[in-house]
Amino acid sequence: MSDLVAATAENAPLDEQALVDSAAGRAPALLHSFREALAELSQHKLRTLLTLLGMIFGVGAVIAMLNIGKGAEQEALRMIETMGLNNLIVQSPRLERDELFEQRKQSAGLSLRDGEATLATLDFVDAFAAQKSLETYGVFSRYGKSEAAATGVSPAYFRMSPFQLAAGRLILDEDELLLAQVAVLGESVASQLFPAQPAIGGRIKINHLWFTVVGVLDSPFVEGAEFEGVRLGAEQDQIFIPFATAMQRFPHELLAAEVSELKFQLVDGTDANEAARAITHLLNRRHNNVKDFTMVVPAALMAQKMETQTIFNIVMSCVAGISLLVGGIGIMNIMLATVLERTREIGLLRAIGATQRDIRTQYLVESFTIAILGGFLGILFGVMLSEAIALYAGWAVSWSLQAILLSFSVCALIGLVFGVYPAIKASKLNPIDALQSD
Repeated sequence: MSDLVAATAENAPLDEQALVDSAAGRAPALLHSFREALAELSQHKLRTLLTLLGMIFGVGAVIAMLNIGKGAEQEALRMIETMGLNNLIVQSPRLERDELFEQRKQSAGLSLRDGEATLATLDFVDAFAAQKSLETYGVFSRYGKSEAAATGVSPAYFRMSPFQLAAGRLILDEDELLLAQVAVLGESVASQLFPAQPAIGGRIKINHLWFTVVGVLDSPFVEGAEFEGVRLGAEQDQIFIPFATAMQRFPHELLAAEVSELKFQLVDGTDANEAARAITHLLNRRHNNVKDFTMVVPAALMAQKMETQTIFNIVMSCVAGISLLVGGIGIMNIMLATVLERTREIGLLRAIGATQRDIRTQYLVESFTIAILGGFLGILFGVMLSEAIALYAGWAVSWSLQAILLSFSVCALIGLVFGVYPAIKASKLNPIDALQSD
């Protein structure tokens, strides 16, 4: 027994070396098989191209659809930033006069006191800002005029929104206290009222009052877009003045709510949906259960958008995957035809010593070569298709390495799977019958 163990121990290094030598010997053989596969495919260029089309279109479609989906996801994130992912927005809806009159019998509508009560009652509310839309019938300066709308906002409004200043400053607490007649312009309004002129320090007239421009906002992330029914990017076409100035200096409709919009900033880590339900319950009690406000939850809109986008990606990827399956069927078809065409060659190879494994390997390598060629060309097609869609449809496109690797891997796998049956069929041909075939 000890002699047997010793002999086994002595032979173990030889077995490992044999495995290494075998692996080293297979590498040149596989490389030679790839060269033969390319040579065989080059002899039938048109047939090879037609076989590749299914793989090219499949890979390209998967890449384009997933890139568009990734771009839409990033665009949604950019859009949601304009509302603030950690904010809740309560708005006064636009109603007909008769319906508004009935509501005012029981509720005065949104007010500054609603914001103050919410901040004092709910500890997960960190801050709030008020906004009042004004009826604007005339806006002009010495250099031009504009159709922009004026809006009164509290100073916290800018702190709760990701607006960037192009020049000047924002509205301050002192402006509220002094009822200052100062204005912050959106980028478009500034270019209309002060073409080729510095807007800061300029004077503009809103309806019947003159205001001094103290700031200009940079262009927003999006321009006049809508996100899940909520209009975004309107800030560039607006004029912002202090909320207190808007309330004291401008006339208001008799039945209009004191506040057009309240924006609440939540403490970090707060569940937005739970917070929305709590604020809605509080406001319902203050408004005698009159439905005179609407709640917008940016985080919920984002989740809804992502769910819709995920479904879109799955459906479109499945549709594109059908092209890959069709391409795989094309590979199997062409490989079966190749087996019939090269029956005598297979018989000759078997006669001079080629094994069934050698024949299977050659045909698998050939089908795999078709697949990876289709994959590389499909990546190029997907890149061009994505750019074309972005150019002509105006959709956002973001490059996804995951989409490229996934589509290419599936393409290569399909090439191997659909090449198995032709390879097995070729390897099982009887050498004598194969040599005698026409």
